[in-house]
Amino acid sequence: MTRRLPVLIAVLFGLGIAGCGAGDGAGDAAGPAEGGQPVASTPTGPDGVDGLSEAPVPGEVPELLRFQAKTIDGETFDGADLHGAPAMLWFWAPWCPTCQAEAPTIAEVAKTEGVRFVGVAAQDEVPAMREFVDRFGLGTFPHLADRDASIWKRFGVDYQPAYAFVSADGAVEVEKELLEPDELRQRVDALR
Repeated sequence: MTRRLPVLIAVLFGLGIAGCGAGDGAGDAAGPAEGGQPVASTPTGPDGVDGLSEAPVPGEVPELLRFQAKTIDGETFDGADLHGAPAMLWFWAPWCPTCQAEAPTIAEVAKTEGVRFVGVAAQDEVPAMREFVDRFGLGTFPHLADRDASIWKRFGVDYQPAYAFVSADGAVEVEKELLEPDELRQRVDALR
């Protein structure tokens, strides 16, 4: 019994430590699965609760894409226009060093034919958003000025960077962690 006690204590301690990192799952980014392959974050529904987005109904715009917002140039953007074609939304903030570091990759990946790109900027003022877009050569696609973070909330995004991948049938998957350049390219290519 005395030999088994230290082993039992070690096992229970290990289980306790593993449980500490679990959290409630809300907004947690997925980590690597067995074999070191990343696991995609859970798609997010229109109410911001993690889970599957509504099952797409042919010809009907999903609730998640039913929004309007102003771009950083003052134009009206209708999220419903994303329905029927693959798209990627990139959630970013001008002051975010990670967003600044990945901006050149986003600019390059945004050249992918057959996929629409939309930036969703928050947590700053419009002039800072415009300066960021100009500095990093991101003006080839629209950027929403989401100053109140309502679009972020709609997609269940709490922090940047994050991405929403929209398939042609309207299914949406939100990724709430930084994607490496090759993985981002693969995810965008898979939309086509």
